[in-house]
Amino acid sequence: MKIAKNTVVTVEYKLSDAQNNLIEDGRQPMVYLHGGYENTLPKIEEELDGKDVGYANTIQIEPEDAFGDYDPNLLKVEERARLPEPLEIGMQFEGLPEGGEEDDAMIFTVTEIAEDKVVLDGNHPLAGMALRFELKVMDVRAATEEEIAHEHVHGAHGHHHEEDEEGDGEEGDHFRSHPIH
Repeated sequence: MKIAKNTVVTVEYKLSDAQNNLIEDGRQPMVYLHGGYENTLPKIEEELDGKDVGYANTIQIEPEDAFGDYDPNLLKVEERARLPEPLEIGMQFEGLPEGGEEDDAMIFTVTEIAEDKVVLDGNHPLAGMALRFELKVMDVRAATEEEIAHEHVHGAHGHHHEEDEEGDGEEGDHFRSHPIH
């Protein structure tokens, strides 16, 4: 079966930066619903569209087609007292950019801790980076009607709704198939 809209694709991958420094070794394959559902980067879908099981290639994706350019305006310096203890570099908090409204909530990562100040970065950790993906298609199958309706993969490496007809699910049940840009 060829990769096309409404197919579930299983891809082994390795992610590196443009200098071939390994970022993620893809120990678990990426499983996504193909066809513009924002379950993977559009350039990955574009590369794999029409391909078969066994297809392998390495592609480079520029920042504007991955996680965007690095935006220094998304750095915030906060009073340390405003954040919970213990506080560590790498911790993440939801917050608003300067002048943002509730709908603009985003994730900020602690990047520096001083005695009384903390630097929070709202950029995606891979923002501003050209990314190199080694891809190998391991499986392609037709998506179920439920997967198409929910716009993501269910089952192995996807998520289950477990008797959840409303789509609310348990907290954290959508760990594998979600927009990444």
